[in-house]
Amino acid sequence: MLNGPELRQRIKEVMVEELMLEDDPASIDDRTPIFGAGGLGLDSVDALQLVVALDKHFGLKIADASKAKGILECVETIAVEIEKAA
Repeated sequence: MLNGPELRQRIKEVMVEELMLEDDPASIDDRTPIFGAGGLGLDSVDALQLVVALDKHFGLKIADASKAKGILECVETIAVEIEKAA
């Protein structure tokens, strides 16, 4: 299982691939907000696709909608959750 910088890089790659982002994975900072105008600008449809992709690639299941907002804040928060689940 990946962890540390390798995990964060892989999360960025998965996001770019699965969400068809035009960003280069290396240009995405670990703490860049995923949603909203100040970050990557993803929307609720992207959130659903991201949840499915995280389950598919990392086995991370996000069933609780109230926790999803905190987990899907940025690459760092996703990575921490994957590392906790490992």
